[in-house]
Formats: sequence, structure tokens, C-alpha cells
Amino acid sequence: MIPRLGNSTLALWKEGYTFVSARCDELGADVFRTRLLLRPVYCMRGAEAVSVFYDEERFGRAGSVPHSAQHLLQDEGSVQSLTGAAHHGRKALFLTQLTDASVKRLAEIFAEEWRAALPGWARQRRIVLDDEVRLVLTKAACRWAGLPLDEATAGRRSAEFGLMVDESASFGPSNWYARRRRQETERWAAQALRELRSAGGAPDRSVAAAVALHRDEDGELLPDAVAAVELLNFLRPIVAVGRFITFAAVALAQHPEWRAQVAEGSEDDRLAFAQEVRRYFPFFPFVGGTVRKPFDWEGHRFEEGEWALLDLYGTNHDPRLWENPESFDPERFRGWTPDAQSLVPQGGGDVHRGHRCPGESTTLELLKAAAHLLAEPSGFSLPAQDLTVDLAHIPAVPRSRVILTTR
Repeated sequence: MIPRLGNSTLALWKEGYTFVSARCDELGADVFRTRLLLRPVYCMRGAEAVSVFYDEERFGRAGSVPHSAQHLLQDEGSVQSLTGAAHHGRKALFLTQLTDASVKRLAEIFAEEWRAALPGWARQRRIVLDDEVRLVLTKAACRWAGLPLDEATAGRRSAEFGLMVDESASFGPSNWYARRRRQETERWAAQALRELRSAGGAPDRSVAAAVALHRDEDGELLPDAVAAVELLNFLRPIVAVGRFITFAAVALAQHPEWRAQVAEGSEDDRLAFAQEVRRYFPFFPFVGGTVRKPFDWEGHRFEEGEWALLDLYGTNHDPRLWENPESFDPERFRGWTPDAQSLVPQGGGDVHRGHRCPGESTTLELLKAAAHLLAEPSGFSLPAQDLTVDLAHIPAVPRSRVILTTR
């Protein structure tokens, strides 16, 4: 039988990323039932739980995310909220745009924007990397998507994308403010898409044009509001990679032996480093799902409509899957065979058949490029600062948010 706990909302608030795995360890189980925000929920971790959770016949995404988070991240009517043929049809839009060639082009644009920002950073003499890399990523993402930005607009969009991520786990006034700012971003996106539709697309077959002209399973163009949401679902996750890049800077500071390998080594060196950053550091703690139809697992009957959370951070730190999981060790990824059930910082399962994030390769390419740029000689140094990470804070970030100064 599945263990049951009382209301765990306060415990989750206090413990954050470690809440689910700590309870699983205490209970000697990979799934337990509790209440969060007054709602019954199953909390799951481990490779078998990933396999169950990403079985589309068992779990869907409708109603699985609190409105406070959904309206900042995926929003209503987006690809993640769909199921069956509608989901696969909409996801095809993302998969056709996130090709290897397109993702590499994005990484190249990002490197160009990073190098273009260096003189300005040098004039400031002191920067907060978490802020600056967010702006660089916003410029790169919009340029890649075919949405030119002036400097002022880039600053506004960067702040809005940042709020979507930073306030996704918050409630009350700060969340409401972030949601109001997101509405501004959606209006900007909708206007850009209307202009592209009026022009019949774009000669360069841009990502934005692909969204503007995408048709649903009934052959209809997406409503303006839905198309705007999906355009943001290309852009916002790219900007969110900035958090991984900030953690990469921490990893290079704490493990300087990897600096030379990342700066001068092979593509395999950078890939191993990037994968370990994704596994080791906290990104989003868990992902939600709802039962689509009744099934049995762990001696328990799961009923239609019941809510579940899959522990991403705990699975990435599961000692049954990872040797010495609390040690940062990119060597573990030398010759590693990708496993959709064990490395799940952005979710698990199959990217083509399920709800796994289609932007995972994008994250890796951007992270490899950023790590290489961070490891190169640049005239910046990392002064003494507090680089610790509070795992009770969702989403997590180094306390100093990584300060760089000119030498």
C-alpha cells in the first residue's frame, strides 16, 4: 500500500527541492500520498516512477499545474496542456523548428550577442551574471526567431521573461505582478504574429513565421492569443537556460580543474560538463500530471483525475541511478548512454511520443557555448561572494547570483 501523510504544504515550503526525496527515504517508498494546497497529491520519484508518469495512457497534463504557475509558464491552451492528437500536432511545430541546424544557429547567435555585450560589461566594472546573461539570451532568442528588438524593448522583454521564471512558484502580489507583466509580453507577441500573417509569413522562414502560419488539426490558424502563447513557449525556455548558465559559472569556480577542459578541450568535454550541470544543480523541482484513466501501480489503484508530482531533482540525485550523486563529477557522462528515465532535469520520457521538453537539445547547445565563453580568458574575475544555493527557494539560484568584476 502507498504510505499516506497529512497536509505537507508547510514542509514543502520549508524544504523545497528535497521535500519529496526526503519523505520517500523516510517512508522506504518511491511514492506516497499527501495534501498540498489542500489538494490530495501523489509524490513520486525514481526511474520506474518516470516511466509510469510519462505513459500517456496513464497521465496527462490538464489541471496538473496551479493557475499561479501555469499562467506564468505554459499558460492555457498551450502545447503542454493538450493531449492525444492535438498535443502531437502542436508539438510537431516545435520539433520541426528545433532541428540540429537551427539549434546550432541559436548557439552561434548567443555567442555573438555575448561577445557584443563584453565591452559594456567591462565599462560597468561589476556585473550580476544572472541578470546579464538573461538579457543576452533574450536578444539571441528573438533574433533567432526573427523578431528584431531595439535595446529598450530587449530590456523589457528580458525582465518579463525573468519574472515568468522567478515568480512561477510564488503566490500573492509578486505573482500577480508577474502575470500582469506577462500580459504585456503576450500583446507584443500577438502583434508581431499579426504582422507576419498580414505579410504572408517571412522570406527567411523564421520561427515566428512558422508559429504565425501554423494550423491546428482542423486546418485552422491558431487564435491570436494561443499563437502568442506558443511563440513565448519558444522564447521563454531559452531565456530560462540562463539559470543553468549561472550554475555553470559556479561549477567552474568550485571546480577550476574543469576550466581548461571546457575552454580548450573537445566537444565531448563540454557535453559532459553541461550534462553534469543539468543533473547536479536545481532547475525545476518537479512536474505535475493528472491521471487520465484508472490503473494499478505499487499495489494501489490510481483513479481518473487524481493529481501527481514527479520529483525531478530527487531522481537526478537518486543514489540507485547515480554513483555519489551529491558530488559534481562530469566524468560520469563520458561514454554515457542517454537514459530518458534517469536524467530528467527538464522532464523524462520520449520527446517525440510524450511530453518531454523538445528544447532539451537547445539547452545543451546553449550551455556548452556559455561554458566555453565563461572558461575563456575575458578580463573578468569572480570576487569572494556567497555562491551557496538555498534548496528551499523555488526556483533556486546562487545567493549572490554570481558577481563578476573586471580585473
